[in-house]
Amino acid sequence: MASSGQKVVLITGCSSGIGLRIAVLLAKDEKKRYHVIATMRDLKKKDKLVETAGDAYGKTLMLLPLDVCSDESVKQCINSVKDRHIDILINNAGVGLLGPVESISIEDMKRVFETNFFGVVRMIKEVMPDMKKRRAGHIVVMSSVMGLQGVVFNDVYTASKFAMEGFCESMAVQLLKFNVHLSMIEPGPVHTEFETKMMEDVAKMEYPGADADTVRYFKDVYLPSSKDIFEAMGQTPEDIAKCTKKVIESRNPRFRNLTNSLYTPIVAMKYADETGGLSVNTFYNLLFNFGPLMHITMSILKCLTCSCLRRRTISPN
Repeated sequence: MASSGQKVVLITGCSSGIGLRIAVLLAKDEKKRYHVIATMRDLKKKDKLVETAGDAYGKTLMLLPLDVCSDESVKQCINSVKDRHIDILINNAGVGLLGPVESISIEDMKRVFETNFFGVVRMIKEVMPDMKKRRAGHIVVMSSVMGLQGVVFNDVYTASKFAMEGFCESMAVQLLKFNVHLSMIEPGPVHTEFETKMMEDVAKMEYPGADADTVRYFKDVYLPSSKDIFEAMGQTPEDIAKCTKKVIESRNPRFRNLTNSLYTPIVAMKYADETGGLSVNTFYNLLFNFGPLMHITMSILKCLTCSCLRRRTISPN
């Protein structure tokens, strides 16, 4: 139970990665400002979180089961919180999907949207009425730079993030009237066990339904380039946790929060040309014409990211 003066923070998807690191960072806050409710679909996967939390577990951090894909589970979770009082909701639960779209079933696509989009909507719908009634609260959504810029062979995942960005951008306007803030956290590549395993798995998979050229482009062009980008631009879950903590502690939290300054010029490029041609052709050339020069390209991007662009991001330090 939260102590007097503590903010109640509920976080989804805490069994590993970013969610785990956010939960532990807030639970170990030196000033003990947060009572963290870390949730996950299967509590059998709690061991890593409990071990990392250390002495904070059972004091400033507690666990609850939660499946964001289930209306009943969401309602039961929130009902089990004292007075249903949530000061800060951090929507972190998410799934990825990668590969040629011809080989991805509609059911697999729906599963991605069920978690990444409708899971967020369920959580917001459940906590929003109380926040509006109290005229206080902060909703944080773990989005992605792919919610701002499409990335080849990430078609369905990108679409789920675009949907979430549009939903939250619309909601943010209404919520401000009730003094409730909504913030998007938008990382680029993040080094997690989930990402590493997914990249290894997709390289070994067969892709029925996709033509040989598309499969070759995916395996021999996209995957090596993606690895280069992860090595040059990737952040850690700890970085994203620190960025998230900065956002929830801001007096005037921003709506959009890119965590990696190297992506600022990429996003800016998209909005500099209303026809869309600039960004589409740039990514085409980067992938298919300049693949062997990817390391040099990464260095150029670092140079392009001047101090004025860095001020537009949330630095983990």
